[in-house]
Amino acid sequence: MTQILATTLGPVRLLGDNPTPIWGMANAERNRRMAESAAKNGSHLAAGHELVFNLLYAFDPLLLRLVLETPGTLFAWGRTPIVGQVPQGSDPLAAPHVIDLSDGRRLYNRQLRKLEQPMVRELTPATRREIERRSYFGAYKGVTDLLTKYLWPELALILTRIAAQLKMTPNMVSVIGVTLCLVATFLFAEGMYWTGFLSGFIFMVLDTVDGKLARCTITSSKWGNVIDHGVDLVHPPFWWYFWGTGLAYWGLSLSTRAFALVMAAVIAGYVLQRLIEGMFLKDFKMDIHVWRPFDSQFRLVTARRNPNMVILFVSLLFGRPDIGLIALAWWTVLSLVVHAVRLAQAYAVKRSGRPIVSWMDEAEAAA
Repeated sequence: MTQILATTLGPVRLLGDNPTPIWGMANAERNRRMAESAAKNGSHLAAGHELVFNLLYAFDPLLLRLVLETPGTLFAWGRTPIVGQVPQGSDPLAAPHVIDLSDGRRLYNRQLRKLEQPMVRELTPATRREIERRSYFGAYKGVTDLLTKYLWPELALILTRIAAQLKMTPNMVSVIGVTLCLVATFLFAEGMYWTGFLSGFIFMVLDTVDGKLARCTITSSKWGNVIDHGVDLVHPPFWWYFWGTGLAYWGLSLSTRAFALVMAAVIAGYVLQRLIEGMFLKDFKMDIHVWRPFDSQFRLVTARRNPNMVILFVSLLFGRPDIGLIALAWWTVLSLVVHAVRLAQAYAVKRSGRPIVSWMDEAEAAA
């Protein structure tokens, strides 16, 4: 069975039929959403070409991005076409560039900063939950902080599945999360650190859920991304500031001079570190944390919100939230120094005439 869909991206040919749902929708609808999302992001089909999707299979969206970059490319599993951009009406397996993924090859996903074998799996009632699980973890960034990577992926998977079944949009999840972020800020200011931690923890988990829900259900939006990334960027300094003012309720207030120095280190260090990351991205067209393996490992613990919350949590266990804030300030300064040194080293490498290449690109080429 073959269907032809008209999308804003161009003609889409659907091979086969499949009644098994994935993330609460038919596979044909999921593929249609991927095509429409690609069009919104500026992708287009080459003249005289069409997209081909095999409805009997589910696959990593990375494959769609790659076939849109190179007309005439088809990803296959053995002799079975999976997804491709091929001349209209042609035999997909006769495409100029047929790439068989059954050989176990790994591909580098620049968007998610990871190198892995992309998911391709036959979609059946028996495999649906495993495919959802793999597509969920496939949406995880390979280079991220230790909490996002190790602590709550399973919890976030459960919540993502529940949200998908309830037909919640990522923006709905974001609104709940932002509300809890504001509640946590208020509770920190009142010295109610444990309750604030609970609100903040749920917000941090939902900060993962909204992004995974958007990727798994192909429902991301421009404003949703603005809200999500905007809140992520802005709120941490407010948390640290009001954590400091809340120390008064514990009888642990810092002196005016000490509080000013801590805030200067925390806020200036955070802003400067973000600027360094932006400079690296602008000048070298890659995230600073994917340059060398050291940078990817340091991203696990660098002074971002989640690792900083670990520092504050440990300090609370010992009843010294003041020491936690001071330790956070020192860790921010140290992280800033590491990033500044890495940026300087990258510029030195560039001046020497050597290319700045991600270790993941090198690993993909070697594979």
